Amino acid sequence: MTIKPWFCSVAALFLLIGSCHAAPQLKALIVDGQCNQYHDWKANTVVLKKILSDSGLFAVEVATTPPKGQDLSTFRPDFSAYNVVVLNYDGDPWPTETRTAFVNYVRSGGGVVVYHSADNAFTGWKEFNEIIGLGGWGGRTEESGSYIRLRDGKWIAINSPGPSGHHGPPHPYVVMTRIEKHPVMAGLPKEWLHVKDELYDSLRGPAQNLTVLASAYSDPKDDGTGENEPILFTIQYGKGRIFHTVLGHGVEQMKCVGFITTLQRGTEWAATGWVSQKVPADFPTATQVSVRNF
Repeated sequence: MTIKPWFCSVAALFLLIGSCHAAPQLKALIVDGQCNQYHDWKANTVVLKKILSDSGLFAVEVATTPPKGQDLSTFRPDFSAYNVVVLNYDGDPWPTETRTAFVNYVRSGGGVVVYHSADNAFTGWKEFNEIIGLGGWGGRTEESGSYIRLRDGKWIAINSPGPSGHHGPPHPYVVMTRIEKHPVMAGLPKEWLHVKDELYDSLRGPAQNLTVLASAYSDPKDDGTGENEPILFTIQYGKGRIFHTVLGHGVEQMKCVGFITTLQRGTEWAATGWVSQKVPADFPTATQVSVRNF
């Protein structure tokens, strides 16, 4: 049997296209190394890396700071080498050069994902708090910024006195999509049930150029605020895109298909401005959680 030259060329082209499609095209950097006593950053980084790698879109690297109380002067990741930086860090201040490089990276168009307790970090760093939009704990007060509250169908800033950062006992709760046409949320159900997790409430911050993608009702019976709290949101900072998720306290919570899907899609959006991934068939419904084992 003779294989004609044109067939070889076409076959080679399809092989090339297939190999290009299979190879991750985006570079992601997870920053970790320190966190408060309530979060296992080492275990969480392992899962974050797996979730992003499993999407087939990301080549994932990790930059780990020295332990708390040690010299961080040599911690200087080259943020500009990555399409997106995923923050899994709440600890000692970064060196001035690193803070400046991070702000310049975001301002120039770099993508950022703020994961769960990373929004507890760097209370006194003005630019960081503008980048994350809302933060909690860490001594934040009304001087740190406003709450975001849903009033008459609109999200507004309310800078009343009160605590910054709180959650009741972990429990399952319904996440409500607020912007169905946003690339991260397109195709997701209007409501879906998240696994037993912390429901962050009373976050506050500059909240500039912030868009709430999804919220959850913080029920007083679960020691909540009686408010719809932002759960997934985006921030525009300069040319940079930021995706902020408060979901996923630990490994068990990160098994939720809702968390997995929104993290993958939010990270792609932060890196590129669009989302190519389909909503999986096992996505949770309004009454049924869905989990995957790692």
